[in-house]
Amino acid sequence: MNPSEKIDKLIAQHPDWRGVTLANIRKMILSVDSKIIEEWKWMGSPVWELDGIICVGNIFKEKVQIVFMNGAFLKDHNKVFNAGLEGHQRRVIDVFEGDNIDENAFKTLIRAAVEFNQAKRKK
Repeated sequence: MNPSEKIDKLIAQHPDWRGVTLANIRKMILSVDSKIIEEWKWMGSPVWELDGIICVGNIFKEKVQIVFMNGAFLKDHNKVFNAGLEGHQRRVIDVFEGDNIDENAFKTLIRAAVEFNQAKRKK
């Protein structure tokens, strides 16, 4: 099974709001750049990459969590990050049932993460 199929399976295993939320987040991520690839790492986590890891998704009992590996280095003018703010590198978006993600602000973070990865590669 390839990584995209594994992500499909994870979403299907959670037919409640969590699966729907991860599916919507995935769609937003992939719509930002056609070169973004899906991976499956760390014994069961969807990972989206372009010139490095952009973010990791996880489904938990009461939330869907998106971890931006280099989130501390990204400008978050719209205050999308709501967890992991004390970390030195990572930033997190915790999505709980009933929460809405600002699609434009989220896509802006994805673009910023891609730009960060690309700038890091050029050094």
